[in-house]
Amino acid sequence: MLTAEMLESIKKVEATRSERMGMEPRRMTAEEKDTLLKQFHPDYRQDGFAEIKVGPNKGEKAPTELANLLHSNSRLHGVPIDLNKVDYESDVLVIGGGGAGSSAAIEADEAGASVVMVTKLRIGDANTMMAEGGIQAADKENDSPVQHYLDAFGGGHFAARPELLKRLVMEAPDAIRWLNDLGVMFDKDESGTMVTTHGGGTSRKRMHACKDYSGAEIMRTLRDEVINRKIPVIEFTAAIELIKDDRGQVAGAVLQNLETNEYLVARAKTVIIATGGAGRLHYQGFPTSNHYGATADGLVMGYRAGAPLLYQDTIQYHPTGVAYPSQIFGALVTEKVRSLGAMLVNVDGEAFMHPLETRDVSAASIIRECRERGKGVPTPGGYGIWLDTPMIEMLHGEGTIEARIPAMLRMYLNYGIDMRKVPILIYPTLHYQNGGLEIGGEGYTKVIDNLLVAGEAVGGIHGRNRLMGNSLLDIIVFGRNAGKAAAKKAKEVELGTPTLQHVEDYAKALADAGLETGCVSPQILPDYAGGRHM
Repeated sequence: MLTAEMLESIKKVEATRSERMGMEPRRMTAEEKDTLLKQFHPDYRQDGFAEIKVGPNKGEKAPTELANLLHSNSRLHGVPIDLNKVDYESDVLVIGGGGAGSSAAIEADEAGASVVMVTKLRIGDANTMMAEGGIQAADKENDSPVQHYLDAFGGGHFAARPELLKRLVMEAPDAIRWLNDLGVMFDKDESGTMVTTHGGGTSRKRMHACKDYSGAEIMRTLRDEVINRKIPVIEFTAAIELIKDDRGQVAGAVLQNLETNEYLVARAKTVIIATGGAGRLHYQGFPTSNHYGATADGLVMGYRAGAPLLYQDTIQYHPTGVAYPSQIFGALVTEKVRSLGAMLVNVDGEAFMHPLETRDVSAASIIRECRERGKGVPTPGGYGIWLDTPMIEMLHGEGTIEARIPAMLRMYLNYGIDMRKVPILIYPTLHYQNGGLEIGGEGYTKVIDNLLVAGEAVGGIHGRNRLMGNSLLDIIVFGRNAGKAAAKKAKEVELGTPTLQHVEDYAKALADAGLETGCVSPQILPDYAGGRHM
């Protein structure tokens, strides 16, 4: 049920719609964007961050919730584990069951390596499944990887690691071909040509999609390929600590069966961390679009083992999360809705920004409109801004919403809201961990031998802000490359004596720094029962 206040505001939105149909809001200048971000983007709120007191990033800042995990002892501190009692052994151990982990496992298996995947939920229970809008690749005649690079580099505030971003854009067309050959059902026209659209910050239409089920369709295909290849997948089992050997190499991981709480030892010549992001830590109390398992496990395990983080202080808040109804508060409203022409409009029916600014600029604009200008629409949970969805069918014809964004349509219809007829209320939601473990071009961490990282657990690919469609792309590009590199490296690795000495060394560093959080890490699952995220 829309409130009387919402209905009154909708009348103003409808009254200004015809005028807005013929206009394009002005783009902000670079100086205006910088000022806006510093004043309103959550990354600039000093009270949302804490100084890291131990480890390779000592002295830098991190979100308070992540810093707390980095300042907590291992779940295995003081727990006797017999590392010689091996439960699983492989050339390649993949930690994570999402798109990056699955891509890595497929390519490692293709290269002839023995592979074991471990995931704390089920294969496919990951942020990949939640992605909606599409995957970027410069594979049309009026586009090029160079243009893709320039869009992404500028959108990430010129902070992306060039070697990583170059690999991302250069290998994008092949990633699309690979997925298409595996069976991903991309949107195509009558001639079989893939349909592409714009995203925020893109100068060309290079967004390939599967309606608004893009991530689910890609994950379905990857999961089927893993299963068809009979790659062992250990489900409901969390990796809780990396194992190293007496030479400093990674040598596997200690696992915990979440049903029995039994500890298990997985020995491997190479390890790929593909554990995803951190949205379920609810930085600064924001709602999240993330999957239930996104609790930064890989960042914590890698860091404790000695791998440095990069850009851990920068987070992406997707500008359009559901602000109303409360049952789906924080759920993602794909950027594709804006790509199709829906404008962001305030309580008075005013279009206050260009609908396809980059995500950080869009989020900050919405926060400013609500908090400083008082132009938000009151909701039971705070405020929201209208996303004027009826514009889509006025621009493209009746039936467009059902054809192009059917999941969005059904999600709102479940609560009696027909987005074809009335606008929908949105507000920024915690979406993506821009920073993560630092890697080189081949996917290896800079410090620990034989340890690779792929997907959202990586820092540096996107810089300090990510463009739409580059996350589904990076899990494929860097997941595939990690699998190939791990399989190749495994042929020459000789492991020494396994040890968890780094766990005790880290505990000593925490004690020396006077840190005692009363918690253990990784967190594994969000703590909703404790009321921390209300």
